[in-house]
Amino acid sequence: MKVLWAPWRMEHVLGTTARAQGCLFEPPDTAVQDKSQLLLFRDELTVVLLNRFPYANGHLLLAPRRHLADLTELTPQENSRLMAMLAACCTILRRHLHPDGINIGLNLGAAAGAGIADHLHFHFVPRWQDDHNFMTVCAEVRTIPQHIERTFDLLAPDFLDLMPAPAP
Repeated sequence: MKVLWAPWRMEHVLGTTARAQGCLFEPPDTAVQDKSQLLLFRDELTVVLLNRFPYANGHLLLAPRRHLADLTELTPQENSRLMAMLAACCTILRRHLHPDGINIGLNLGAAAGAGIADHLHFHFVPRWQDDHNFMTVCAEVRTIPQHIERTFDLLAPDFLDLMPAPAP
């Protein structure tokens, strides 16, 4: 018998994870990147995080910086930047994790499945052919093949490359 270990998920499974102060999509400070927060990227309009409780390796979250709940509240500039970041996130995931596909989802409202309904955010879930993950189906447990901090280290340099060069 093979044993699959994912001990960092136990607090989430038991519901004993400490609640973060403030909004997940509004990490403290002004850092562009912060491994302790799983913050891969932050600019003036968007934020990209690794999901701390992922459905699959490389599960990203993309949100506007501004705290809003619905697509209809986005400015044209925010909307345009989010679309550009959707493409950039796909490119980075494909470059480093080589998925055969990527699910991109947006749940608007709690009734639609949004766990954090008051801050609009997209999910990116990399998928691999024939990796249907029997554990999720049989035991409602997810197995993630790479530690989340290793995934952060793998993706982080490419997200830093998205930052504009400082003005002279």
